[in-house]
Amino acid sequence: MKKPQIALLIYIAALGCDFYLLPYCIQDTGSGMFMMLCVMPLVAICSAVLYSVRRGFSLLLPMVAMLLFSPTIFIYYNTTAWVYIIFYGVITLGGSGIGHIFYQKR
Repeated sequence: MKKPQIALLIYIAALGCDFYLLPYCIQDTGSGMFMMLCVMPLVAICSAVLYSVRRGFSLLLPMVAMLLFSPTIFIYYNTTAWVYIIFYGVITLGGSGIGHIFYQKR
């Protein structure tokens, strides 16, 4: 595998842990809202910013984030969580844009 692809796998693994392991911390509606609206987006945006600072802007990471989150709807949530697919895609896209600004300054 090429080095940029290996670097991308690290951030994909972080997003996978974000989407598949953090929901186990949800105990009630309040903690669920806190996790889905604060903690999980924070991990997603930090992963996107760090990747883009090191490797430059990539549309692949937001697409992977959307694909990774899609199955969690059937595993952890109900059909009302479909909107979060777009939400996490936009969050990681914004993080990639922010990281790209700092990538250009290097």
